[in-house]
Amino acid sequence: MRIRTLAVAVVVAAAFATPSFAQNPVGVWKVNIAKSKYSPGPAPNSSTVTTTAVAGGGFRSINETVPITGNVNADTQAYTRVDDRHYTITAKKAGKPTLTTKIEIAADGKSRTSTQTGTDAHGRTVKNFIWYDKQ
Repeated sequence: MRIRTLAVAVVVAAAFATPSFAQNPVGVWKVNIAKSKYSPGPAPNSSTVTTTAVAGGGFRSINETVPITGNVNADTQAYTRVDDRHYTITAKKAGKPTLTTKIEIAADGKSRTSTQTGTDAHGRTVKNFIWYDKQ
């Protein structure tokens, strides 16, 4: 009887502990093209985002503007944590804001969405909805 009680207690504790880990932004996220919408298109053939942890918890450069490479729409990005499941990224090119990305991590931690708005390098209005599955 004590073993069964202990097993139930462990399962209940794990169930309550899971949400805090499930909302972790750190990991490898692969775009799900079928669930995403790109305007203007075309959609990429594939895309993967890798988010890494930094000392002290969280992930890269919260509340700090950092230089980036490989993005024609931006040369810096500023990351802001809204709450446990929401983040905002503000991208700039030559000091001028170009794209704002609002990220929402699903409650179960298995997916995340990014809503991008702004202007691309060609001056076109951008309104993308991007669905990522955690790998």
